[in-house]
Amino acid sequence: MPSHPPIAVTLIVDIETSRNSAAIQQLACKQAGFKSNDRCYVQIKKRAIDARSRQIKVQLQLDLYEDKATYKPVPFELPDRDVSLSKPVYIIGAGPAGLFAALRCIELGCKPIVFEQGKSVQDRRRDLVQITRHGIVNPLSNYSFGEGGAGTYSDGKLYTRSKKKGSIEHVINTFIHFGAAPDIAIDNHPHIGTNKLPHIISAMSSYIRQVGGEVHFNSQLTDISTLHRSINSIIINYHTKIKTDAVLLATGHSARGVFKMLHHAGIAIEPKSFALGVRIEHPQALIDLMQYRQTQRHTLLPPASYQLVTQADDRGVYSFCMCPGGIIAPCATAPDEVVTNGWSPSKRNNPFANSGLVTEVHLDDAKQFARSGPLALLDYQQAIEQQAFDVGGRTLHAPAQRLSDFLNNTTSSTLPDCSYQPGITSCNLADVLPLPILHRLRLGLHHFCKQKPDYYHPDAVLVAPESRTSSPVRIPRDPITFMHPTTLGLYPCAEGAGYAGGIMSAAIDGTHAATQLINKYLAK
Repeated sequence: MPSHPPIAVTLIVDIETSRNSAAIQQLACKQAGFKSNDRCYVQIKKRAIDARSRQIKVQLQLDLYEDKATYKPVPFELPDRDVSLSKPVYIIGAGPAGLFAALRCIELGCKPIVFEQGKSVQDRRRDLVQITRHGIVNPLSNYSFGEGGAGTYSDGKLYTRSKKKGSIEHVINTFIHFGAAPDIAIDNHPHIGTNKLPHIISAMSSYIRQVGGEVHFNSQLTDISTLHRSINSIIINYHTKIKTDAVLLATGHSARGVFKMLHHAGIAIEPKSFALGVRIEHPQALIDLMQYRQTQRHTLLPPASYQLVTQADDRGVYSFCMCPGGIIAPCATAPDEVVTNGWSPSKRNNPFANSGLVTEVHLDDAKQFARSGPLALLDYQQAIEQQAFDVGGRTLHAPAQRLSDFLNNTTSSTLPDCSYQPGITSCNLADVLPLPILHRLRLGLHHFCKQKPDYYHPDAVLVAPESRTSSPVRIPRDPITFMHPTTLGLYPCAEGAGYAGGIMSAAIDGTHAATQLINKYLAK
């Protein structure tokens, strides 16, 4: 630790100065009242762009050390121990929650054994090619299932509403340790990039195996056995039975088979509101102009993003997972459905910007379905995706409509270029989305176009559906112990259980769930 605490300094500077370390040091020392800055050291803690005025500024939060010799960085290290003979912890799912739960197990001296129904990153790539080029969906290996889960191909946005600062820093430092750029520790909206995430995820899995943990691919949880309301065993791939009294469930929000299996096994689950809508795509240059008000974006500025939110008929309508310089990806997990999502590479250098544009869906929206109970909203979600598959010609071609035509309720005679590689098919989205959803999206878009007139652009296109924003099912758990209230030993966590949204919050939730499981079942 430094002998003298650092001085907290906030600077608001122009774009060029924000990347000039010598200028930043001089300004920080001047603000702190130092006569000389030769021996000082500045550590940037946070960096955020302020584009609210035409003179774009960058806000920097700094720690200023009066003498560089007093700055002693705390190294980030992972345990270097052999857990191969330690007590096992069974983890279902190798997404962000499952992998960070495994890392927590190693930290606490336990052996993580991870079962993932999909394939490794390397093998998974071939199935993604089949989806994009040929419209063939492997229901166990796709954009959602496989090593790293949906997080591997979600472009690596590390935003979260979590207030657990220590947990956030730990996740960020873990990603940096495994290969992410150090800037994610200081950027206000940290982003890793879909092109870099696979290598990072593979490095995490390799570390887990190197210290004696296990990661098994092509290993699907097909049943859970209980005895006297307690976990008794799990079944992998229908025939491999593993005796255990505790299991951490980190399967992701698209694992419909798990929800149905739990329901069939008599384990309590419940419906959960989610969001439904479209992906809207614009030229990235338009979004840059809209946000930065610059006809030519400054080379030191990242491609612009946006966030929009309003209310329509007492329901939220909002942008979701905005991807500057990104693409719209085909994220179906079954052969007879169309699902869209978005991602960006680390450089965010594609010519298009896309974002989810969604509205809230509650249980009363699913009344048209005969089935009631905990799977009602899952059925609703699935029906929309299957309808999109039919409207798209029973292929992965996604139904699409120009923004102007959507607002005027007319089918587009032509469609602009679009990043969605399987292709888009012109239709009236009234043939895909239920009327209440359409109505709220139109009200929301009218509001957004008034708020930001450039948003109404002739080449803006809506691609449907964006339907996997979150889980339509919640697996209940105690808020303190993280254990299922009526099935002892079951620890549901993260997005699939309805308790997280995105890589960061899923990683944090998986970490805490593992801690609670170990404290209860494996404490010495």
